[in-house]
Amino acid sequence: MKYTAQTIILIYALFNLQLSAQTKIIDQDTRYPVSYATISFGDGQGIFADDDGMFIFTKKLYPDVDSLFISALGYKDLALSSSDLPKVINMQSETNKLDEVVINALVDRKFKTETIKPYLDDDYYNCWLPTIESEIAVFFPNGNDQLKKITSILFPITLESKDWTKRKRANADKRKFSTLFKVKFYLNDNGMPGDVMTYTNIVFRATEKNGDEFELDVSEHDLIIPDTGFFVSLQVLGYTDDNGKLLPNKKYKRIKSKNGYVKIPTNFRPLLPFTDEIEAHNTFIKRVFINGNNWVQFKKGNGIESSLLKRDLNNYGVGINFNEYKDE
Repeated sequence: MKYTAQTIILIYALFNLQLSAQTKIIDQDTRYPVSYATISFGDGQGIFADDDGMFIFTKKLYPDVDSLFISALGYKDLALSSSDLPKVINMQSETNKLDEVVINALVDRKFKTETIKPYLDDDYYNCWLPTIESEIAVFFPNGNDQLKKITSILFPITLESKDWTKRKRANADKRKFSTLFKVKFYLNDNGMPGDVMTYTNIVFRATEKNGDEFELDVSEHDLIIPDTGFFVSLQVLGYTDDNGKLLPNKKYKRIKSKNGYVKIPTNFRPLLPFTDEIEAHNTFIKRVFINGNNWVQFKKGNGIESSLLKRDLNNYGVGINFNEYKDE
């Protein structure tokens, strides 16, 4: 393919703009990157750093943003002026807030493997459309007083057919995607997601090749189910390249209306199927960049506008595998 001189100059200019606009977030003590930090703009907008702690911010991209609010698991929140943004941002660790979990006693103990199956659905109309501004958390109670360790999480996903007319055929070609998700575990705080159970960044990349269920192995994180249960959450970070590297994703679409342009959150694939087969309201959502970053139970009457609730699809049916240990 041949390029004109003007095209080459344009590509070079765009490349240099991206480099000049990059900012890196690091741990002030270890000098390691702070991966997947959240950068909020305070007016409903926000972006994420990639695995190298890099993000792109310019006044040309965000002309009305005066301040950035940066948060990450295990670090103190940070507020910065956008007018004098440094190329390297240092964050201070606060991991001493997390109590140490002792699991050495489990090494030689016998256990049985238990499974709570996920709820799968290939109906597009029964699905949540993931956006970067949203985090979904699902509650799991602790059924008895036996010691339990979470080994994997089973996330149901819905694939879309390339050809809409063939969407009901099991062998229809599926639309391709490569999407990065962040997973968090929360303690139960009076029925709401509370403090995190681990400060470790847990992410995974899903593609259409994973089928309608993604199993995330978390056995290395030594997650013991608390007596009062726990929450597991899912948040989309954006699309990736073929190597799993997070791409600069457009978080909003500008749609022209009678009153000017409005911002509509970009929907990412895959879709997340909701179900009406769970009696309890175990699903909670929050808008990460708006509404004070507060959790809301996903149910009618809580001020949530959703076609899912109108059809009593109240829960995202996540499943889990866990080891239940026998008494010594």
